[in-house]
Parts: sequence; structure tokens; C-alpha cells
Amino acid sequence: MTDLPREIWITGIGIVSCLGEGPQAHWERLNEPPPLPDSKAFAPYLVHRLAAIEFDKQIPKKGDQRQMEAWQRIGVYAAGLALDGARVKGNADLLARMDMIVAASGGERDEAVDTAILSGLPNASSPGAFMNEQMMSGLRPTLFLAQLSNLMAGNISIVHGVTGSSRTFMGENAAGVDAVRVALARIEAGQSDIALVGGAYNGERRDLLLVHEFGGYALKVPFAPVWERKERGGGFALGALGAFLVLESSRHAMARGTEAFARLTRVVSDRCRRQAGDAAAALARLWHRLENAITPGRLAIISGATGAEPATSEERAWLDTLGGVPVRATGTYIGHGFEPQFPMNIALAALAVDHGRLFPPADSSGVEQTMKGTLDQVVVTSVGHWRGEGMALVERAR
Repeated sequence: MTDLPREIWITGIGIVSCLGEGPQAHWERLNEPPPLPDSKAFAPYLVHRLAAIEFDKQIPKKGDQRQMEAWQRIGVYAAGLALDGARVKGNADLLARMDMIVAASGGERDEAVDTAILSGLPNASSPGAFMNEQMMSGLRPTLFLAQLSNLMAGNISIVHGVTGSSRTFMGENAAGVDAVRVALARIEAGQSDIALVGGAYNGERRDLLLVHEFGGYALKVPFAPVWERKERGGGFALGALGAFLVLESSRHAMARGTEAFARLTRVVSDRCRRQAGDAAAALARLWHRLENAITPGRLAIISGATGAEPATSEERAWLDTLGGVPVRATGTYIGHGFEPQFPMNIALAALAVDHGRLFPPADSSGVEQTMKGTLDQVVVTSVGHWRGEGMALVERAR
């Protein structure tokens, strides 16, 4: 019988964003001034575009790349980096029993077909027939399949050979939180020894900008760090990013001679109604579930605050109650990527505790302060722009 709870290590990190690819590139860029997002390609909106990536390095078959949309290629590439980092790539026996939990949205729209329909529909004598004709002749046969969120998991299985159990969660930020939470719980319970968990998002899409502009969430020029956007009404800059983690029981990792970036101790989630003050109250509840494991003085917070209001102001108000714990909002660096944002921030937290220090502040609002001394623990927060809250505790591995 397995003793509970088991210690869970992060043994593989696969991350891609505007900062580059891999743990080392991200750590180096986090210790420099944050890069400005692209302000021209989608003007007047700001987008943190993906750094140049040679997809052939993780997806060698051109045919596999062609049948994937950009968000899938980003995810499959990041998953490959995580498997490489954990030294499990090509280990068929291990990959066959590896859990895979993916957080993903639907696929990408065909802008040309959408534009043709919207342009022609007002003048069509028979709108229904016109719509059917455009759909039948304009869409490629695989487009509907490409819209399915679980296609990313399928492509990871095909390209990298991960063929254990597979789950795909949808639901923006909350999906990313619960994907990691479930992966952690399964390993703690002895239902699994090792899991690949994460997601990907392509923020370089005009259709997404349109949707978020309708809600008043899309950040326009000029750029401002996350904590300095309230005066302009708030908002987020979309980011293209992929983030996958290999989670593994410490016993399993040690048996195969693998070291850890960090220990993932707890993941907790919530979903408040988002009336005034609800987000701050939810964060207080989540913190209470973690605080008995927290050691003051060597702790920092990596926030997934989007910049959208009123959620970001409520998180800031809650942070003020913690008595000066150092905070960093990664949205200033990499933008907002919804489903993979939480796994990405856990990865960045793992890098910080692995190096024993926090990267420098990136705003002038006073929320982010320089941290002195050694960093042993990071709490990662996730407050979705309209739903979903979560936290994770990442610690230095023993």
C-alpha cells in the first residue's frame, strides 16, 4: 500500500513564449527589462508574439506540422521540450504509462471563409443557401476536426509517443488550474507515477481580439505593466505561449536518477460569482488552504493577474493584506494566454526557487518590490478575467 501523501517533483519544463524557448532562455529574459509587445501587426491592439521557433526540432515530419493549427504546433513543441528536459523522450515503456492532461480551447477559425460569409450574406437572395454553399466549398474537410480541443493531446501522442491515459480540460484559466490540480492529485494518490500536463494558446489571432474587444478586455497602445492599467480601464495583451510540465513522484524520479527543478506541493481552485469583492475573498480562502505550509521570509508570489478589471484590482487589494510579500505579475512579460498561463507560471516559479532568487520588478506602481535573501517557496495565483481562481505552492526540492 502506498503511503500518502507522496512528494511530487517537477522534473521537466517545456515553455515557449515571446521570451524564447526553454527554461534557460526564459530565466535570462526575466532578469532583463520586459520586452514590449508588438503594437503594429494587430494595431491598435498589443500582442506578445511568439519568438522564432524551428518547429522541425520537436515535430520532424512536415506532414504532422501541416495538419496542425498554430496553437497545436506550439503545444506539441512545448510538450517535446518538457519530455526532453525530464529525460523521458523516446522511452517507450515510460511514455506508455505516462498520464497526459491538457488544458486547451477550441481551434482556430478560417478568417478568409469568415470574411467571405460576412461580406456576402447581407446581399444574398437566399441567406441559408448561401451559408451552406460557403461552408461546403470554403472549409477544408479537416477543419471541423481541427476545432476539437483534444486534438492537441492526440498530436502529442502521435509525435512524442505519450500513450497513457489522456484528459483534455476546457474552460480558460480554470482549465489550466484544474489540469495541474488533477495531475498532482493522481500522483499523490498513487494512481500514477508520472504525468505530462500543460497547454498552449495562440494569441496572434484577429478573431480572438475581436471577441475580447467586444468584452472591453483587449489592451490597446500604449503599453503599461499589469498593475498600472487600471487608470486606462484595464485589459490584457494576448500572448502566444505553450507550457508543459512533467510531474513525477520523487521516488520514481530518484529511481531513474532524475533531479527536480522544484517540488509542487499543493494546487487549490475555486470559482466565485464575481460580485464586488468576491475575487479577493476567494483568494483569501485559497491562501488559508495553503498557509500552514508557508514559511514567511523566503516566500514570493508569482501572479497570473491579467490586467482586466475589476479582478486585477481585487487581487491587488488582497496582496496588500499579506504584509509585503514580494510579487511579480508575469503578464507584463509574456502577455495573457488563458489555459496555459497557470502551468507557465508554475514553470517560472520552479525556475525561481531552483535559482534561489526572484527576478527583478517590472513596474513602477509599488506593487512589485525587490526581494532580498533566499527564495524557497512561491505561491502562484490565477484569477481569470471573469471566472476561475486558483493557487499553487511551489517549493525548493529536498
